[in-house]
Amino acid sequence: MWLASPGLKVYLGLGETDMRKSIDGLCILVSKQLKQDPLSGHMFIFCNRRRTIMKILYWDTNGFCLWQKRLEKDKFRWPKKAAEVKEISSRQLQWLIEGLEINQPEAHASLNYETVY
Repeated sequence: MWLASPGLKVYLGLGETDMRKSIDGLCILVSKQLKQDPLSGHMFIFCNRRRTIMKILYWDTNGFCLWQKRLEKDKFRWPKKAAEVKEISSRQLQWLIEGLEINQPEAHASLNYETVY
């Protein structure tokens, strides 16, 4: 699955985004708003004002991919404040797509060990 790529970074375009924007318009937002390179291969996530549409933009080898999900009845649990989140993990992105909060206090914390005994 594309979310499990090692080294993948996921960036949220906080606030509301006009969902009429397609690849070119979202690339401009990635450069100007997020101050990131849209050709980096990382994922850039945007959501509309009503929190019912999410778009994911990323570069894959030789072209851009644009993935969209539209909810028919529910809303995405998008961060409310710009100071809350800018970069999230692929695990947090999965939670967001599934309708959960990005911060899951009962989830196991990620551990990174350097040696094994």
